[in-house]
Amino acid sequence: MGIDKNMYELTYIVNSVLSDEQIKDIVQRVTQYIAEGGGEIAEVDEWGSRRLAYPLQKKRNGYYVNMYFRAPGSFIPRLERALEIDDNILRYLTLRLDPKMQRHYEERSKQRASEKAATAN
Repeated sequence: MGIDKNMYELTYIVNSVLSDEQIKDIVQRVTQYIAEGGGEIAEVDEWGSRRLAYPLQKKRNGYYVNMYFRAPGSFIPRLERALEIDDNILRYLTLRLDPKMQRHYEERSKQRASEKAATAN
């Protein structure tokens, strides 16, 4: 029997002072780190550059990335440590989805997929 994997939501803010190429590289690196750690990426949603509610490290804007993935619980502390030591990541928040949150996510994903299919026709 395999390791039980939980569903997680990770939102992190990248320093928006970086070039688009550097930001893309950081997003790819985080995604790859999760995959190499035994995680399965469900969705990566880049919200783009937004104004922060309050300055972080004297910065007023940040590039927001939101992602959903499955991973063993033992991997999360390693992931958070990697995010913590990356100077270009200003903040992050990892949430483990409980069954109710997971159902909501799956319903929302189905709804968005059907909306996409409807607009494609």
